[in-house]
Amino acid sequence: MGNEVKKIRVGLIFGGRSGEHEVSIASAMSVYNALDKSRYEVILIGIDKTGRWLLPDPKVLLAHAGNPMKIQLGQMTGSYGLAPSGGATQMIAMEASAPAPGHFDIVLPIMHGTFGEDGTIQGMLEMAQIPYVGSGVLGSALGMDKEVAARLFNAAGIPTVPSMCVRKHEFLNDKAAVEDSLVKAFDFPFFVKPANAGSSVGVHKVKSPEGIRAALEDAFSFDLKIIVQNAIDARELEVSVLGNDTPKASIVGEIVPKHEFYSYEAKYLDDNGAELKIPADNLPEEVREKARAWAVQAFLTLECKGLARVDFFMDRKTGALYLNEINTIPGFTSISMYPKLWEASGLPYAQLLDELIRLALDDSKKRRELRVTYA
Repeated sequence: MGNEVKKIRVGLIFGGRSGEHEVSIASAMSVYNALDKSRYEVILIGIDKTGRWLLPDPKVLLAHAGNPMKIQLGQMTGSYGLAPSGGATQMIAMEASAPAPGHFDIVLPIMHGTFGEDGTIQGMLEMAQIPYVGSGVLGSALGMDKEVAARLFNAAGIPTVPSMCVRKHEFLNDKAAVEDSLVKAFDFPFFVKPANAGSSVGVHKVKSPEGIRAALEDAFSFDLKIIVQNAIDARELEVSVLGNDTPKASIVGEIVPKHEFYSYEAKYLDDNGAELKIPADNLPEEVREKARAWAVQAFLTLECKGLARVDFFMDRKTGALYLNEINTIPGFTSISMYPKLWEASGLPYAQLLDELIRLALDDSKKRRELRVTYA
């Protein structure tokens, strides 16, 4: 008994008020199953679509792990409200009958999109002094906002696809004027996408003037700021990045959508929606090296930590490479590109989780050593 190794208490947070709620659940279930239970004591923490923090019953949750669309966190029995305890590295149950979640050594916020990937939950965890995996408040917020991130990438010398930013108040003030400006600025087809969303939520490929308004209205239902971007005939390349101060890049993979573009449906609802090529084939070596170098540079430019997946477009006609976006909490199912790229690079899924936890604890230790008073 005296030789037993103390388990690391891991809080696995998922769900949330996001269009990627179900995707988050699918990722979290894969992570839960892969974590070595002899090393980690894993506490599941779900956030339902109203924003209520819960302690769902793992057995009930895992019963629907294969189809997260069936999971309704707020309707589960054995769920309890939670609140962070500032400075105590723990969560407090709001109901007297609830089991106390207690102290956490580390939190894995496997939450995609708004209120999870945008720095909000990271800020809460910072205030509660709970170590967590992934980028901090700044890196998360910058990575989430595609328009601001593109400005920083361009300033760092990393090219992005030419685009225009449109804000909702501009559209509501004069819809016709906005539509006319897009017709003048872009050739058809072009893409319309929310500036702060992922998993292709609210993304539309506009092929004619008649399709502009519906695309804008749907995109603006997810965000107050959208990006309009040239559609180019491109190969979609992806690189996984891992590390803190000296991050490393995986091999380069490629997404080959079977749909018109890599939509939400192609990613998550259609088992044959896309082909993942790991590694990407018939790709010039200079393109591979440039994508890997730019992925690391983009990671450092946005002050990211832990992990990120960096997505690129390579123009089929010119061979030009463009950075599309960075995802600071990428999909983490067993078939998601981020872990699969690392597996192909020699780091299996379970060991990847071990390394992410190690990186987070190391970064937290360095931050705790900083002075917070001046005397």
